[in-house]
Amino acid sequence: MPKARKVRLRPAALCAGLSFSLSLLAANPAGAELFEAKTYTLKNGMEVVVLPRHLAPVVFQVVVYKVGAADGDKAKNGIAHFLEHLMFKATRKMAAGQFSQDVDKVGGTDNAFTNQDMTAYHQEFAAEHLPQFMAAEADRMVNLQLDDGVVLPERDVILNERGQTVESDPGSRIAEAMNAAVFQNHPYGLPIIGWRHEMEQYSTEDALGFYRRWYAPNNAILVVAGDVEPDAVRDLAERNFGPLPARAIPERDRLMEPPPEAPRRLSLASPEVEHPAVWRRYLTESYRTAALGEDKAAPYALSLLSEIMGGGAVGRLYRQMVIKDGVAISAGARFNGDPRDYGSFTFYASPRDPADLPKAEQAIDAEIARLLEDGITEEELAAAKKRLLMDAAKSRDSLNGPALLVAEALASGETMADIQAWPERIEAVKVADVMLAAREIFRTENSVTSTLLPETETAP
Repeated sequence: MPKARKVRLRPAALCAGLSFSLSLLAANPAGAELFEAKTYTLKNGMEVVVLPRHLAPVVFQVVVYKVGAADGDKAKNGIAHFLEHLMFKATRKMAAGQFSQDVDKVGGTDNAFTNQDMTAYHQEFAAEHLPQFMAAEADRMVNLQLDDGVVLPERDVILNERGQTVESDPGSRIAEAMNAAVFQNHPYGLPIIGWRHEMEQYSTEDALGFYRRWYAPNNAILVVAGDVEPDAVRDLAERNFGPLPARAIPERDRLMEPPPEAPRRLSLASPEVEHPAVWRRYLTESYRTAALGEDKAAPYALSLLSEIMGGGAVGRLYRQMVIKDGVAISAGARFNGDPRDYGSFTFYASPRDPADLPKAEQAIDAEIARLLEDGITEEELAAAKKRLLMDAAKSRDSLNGPALLVAEALASGETMADIQAWPERIEAVKVADVMLAAREIFRTENSVTSTLLPETETAP
């Protein structure tokens, strides 16, 4: 049995975006590359990125497939996450569970996750073991062995996972409902783990069909970070992945969202809720979609705006709602521009007194109105840029942070040039850019508001 694995963006926190946002690594001065990186493309189309970091004799390896929950088959939502579980079963060369057991034996760690746009498998281990585990990843890319005796018990596992992580948690349930309200047509509105009634119907043929359509070297990215030499990693990749044949990959043909016509609102009351909360979410462009349009600065402007409005204890919402007015015990804002097709900007607050939930929502409204009426100052923008750069400098020492950032950005349709240019693009944002983006997205009809409250309270 493989370790418990994390399903990215499954909804413990409504306002959370991807764990590794581009804003985390904006540490270099404008005009400089973000970090040292070597890129290669194998003859079969597989992308390889090497991030040398000679701090310790350790390597972090991640293989990402450019397919996620939003690419699932009709009436088989969640099949990408199901296959993630099954990838730890037997191959022609490895017994079921052997991959994780071998990593454990050398003192390493391994895990996997699925989000809407990608599925990733990653390990961290001593550098000397890279040949072994790169060969193992290449093996399971093409040699997975599945039958009913393997698939059907694992189906029970994920049904139990849904029960424990979603259905028994009111925060997860409201998150699932909120996503469905935000996305009325696009598959991002479907849960990553899947709907129970569809999960119950998964078959061996479903899993194998998804595997054979999407899991191929020309639909995958290998990122290796740590105590490695780029040419040596390239040679290993050529030896292990190079012989695997490319295959025709389906188009990622997804339904798009219609223009928003009216605000949406939902509420969930549960006796399990100890701290009520309110969220206000707006749909935005992502980094990738903005790059294809005219307003390429919008995601970078929104990243800075989220720091101004929600930057911890110095953010506008926290200072006003928690420190000054005392109406909330937490308040803030977050922007997530990483997904392939759409981003989102979310405000959130938890009132100090459950009876003050309406006041907390009114306070969020007041801060949005003040932003649109009075704007931001040059000083606020400069301070936000400085904070992002300072925070990023600390994160550059990790192996997995840069590796997962690159893997997720490339899988979502960005380029290495986009990643490396992050600091320059952040530095180029003007006050006018921030306000243009704010006025474009903070429209009533573009909003979804969710409240979570104790069952004894009356939903507003």
